[in-house]
Amino acid sequence: MADQQLNLYTAFSYTREYFQLEAGGQEGFRREFVDALQKLATATHFYTVFPTRHEFDVVVWSAFEAPETAQPGDFFVRYHESLEPLRKCVEPKTVLWGFTRPSMYARGKSEQDIDPFDGERSPYLVIYPFSKTASWYMKSMDARQGMMNEHIKLGKQYPAIKQLLLYTFGLQDQEFVVSYETDDLVLFSKLVQELRSTEARVYTSLDTPIITGIYRRPEEFVD
Repeated sequence: MADQQLNLYTAFSYTREYFQLEAGGQEGFRREFVDALQKLATATHFYTVFPTRHEFDVVVWSAFEAPETAQPGDFFVRYHESLEPLRKCVEPKTVLWGFTRPSMYARGKSEQDIDPFDGERSPYLVIYPFSKTASWYMKSMDARQGMMNEHIKLGKQYPAIKQLLLYTFGLQDQEFVVSYETDDLVLFSKLVQELRSTEARVYTSLDTPIITGIYRRPEEFVD
């Protein structure tokens, strides 16, 4: 897995025009939608969202290795151009994106790291942005490392839950986007509840909106 990837999550809602199409027309549009987005990135994954949230119908996760400085801009231009003809039937509501980088708190790779390019996708994907408070960054590295050690130790007690952390400092309103893959939403909720009782939780200033998607292979999504 490359150290620097660009990962983009776009949450879409279908428009009134989409719902006015006949069933065959809706399926044809979904085929066009899948074909257009799959051409843009190395890996593209599709998730249904409604009814886990009322304002989104679909999340599309696009990922590619981005070691060159020009690649993000080229991707964004192609993404815009590919979606432009489809905007009559689908409307982007939220976009969360960022870059991977080696963690400053954990050494090396973990078996719980998500690789968007390899392996089977889990049934559920949970995505949310988050930011730390200013006082977090004023603390010494040793103090922050101690709190993160507690956080990391707790996460390792749930080996079936995998994580991908994106850095978005200065690129979006939040500082990070974190996503989790799981096959057990109840277990995942338990992990989050336990994480919120750790000391580091005091220094979280933002961690919404939380988007839960149900994985669909492209053909399942079209059908």
